[in-house]
Amino acid sequence: MNRILIIEDEPEIQELLTAYLNSEGYIVTLAGDGVSALERFHSAPCNLVLLDIMLPKIDGFGVCELIRQESDVPIIMLTALDDEAKQLRGFKLKIDDYITKPFSIPVLLQKIAAVLRRSNHIAEYDMIHCQNILLNTASRECFVEGLKVDLTKREFDLLFELAKTPGRVLTREGLLNRVWGYDFFGDCRIVDSHIKNLRKKLPNQLIETIRGVGYRVPKSN
Repeated sequence: MNRILIIEDEPEIQELLTAYLNSEGYIVTLAGDGVSALERFHSAPCNLVLLDIMLPKIDGFGVCELIRQESDVPIIMLTALDDEAKQLRGFKLKIDDYITKPFSIPVLLQKIAAVLRRSNHIAEYDMIHCQNILLNTASRECFVEGLKVDLTKREFDLLFELAKTPGRVLTREGLLNRVWGYDFFGDCRIVDSHIKNLRKKLPNQLIETIRGVGYRVPKSN
């Protein structure tokens, strides 16, 4: 059963979210400010965090940054701040999604379900060996010939999708849907940009471009 940590300082929204999430079978933990949020995060392990930005003591960006120093737990930001700069700042801190207030409860529930599906899908695998690469999905670590290579969350997810089915060509659209989600409104070129960054960190020719189609990781000899 998935546990969700709600970090929100408005009691009415806390109550509303708790009622709907409980009705969907989620276990809910609440925090009303940034300090108590971090205490709850460490004392009650969760599968996903719903994080407001405008919080007392430590704002949502600060909480997100501290969580990301030790965990890749999925984070969805909830906020009344809908300007692009705030959204980009959140994504730079490796949040998984962003929804503005007032929000639709059905849409929020679908976003939560989608993010958890992607997270739980990766968790089904313990280790993935591909060529001279090892992916530890529990710790989300990548090793090349025994040496650790630091990957961002998106880079790890992209490599995971390619490495778990070596030899299979995945389209840009397919990778975009699997890693960013079907509700992501953006250009497929973001996939190319992340693949380019991955190639700088991995052995040459590990990720092959299939012109006009997408990418693949070749099968081991």
